[in-house]
Amino acid sequence: MPKMKTHSGAKKRFSFTGTGKVSYKKSGRAHKLKTKNASRLRRLRQDGILNDTLTETMKKMMPYA
Repeated sequence: MPKMKTHSGAKKRFSFTGTGKVSYKKSGRAHKLKTKNASRLRRLRQDGILNDTLTETMKKMMPYA
């Protein structure tokens, strides 16, 4: 049986934590930062964690991660 392929877009955007959760970088930090307040920028700085349903999907897209 051939090896499964990892989804190319998923491997660039998501990573697994040590406990098996999926983390990602939040969007909205590229430009127009002057109009966003400091508390919003602090929230955007933190990594996001996917919910359990999407975590199962990511495990299928990234079988060897």
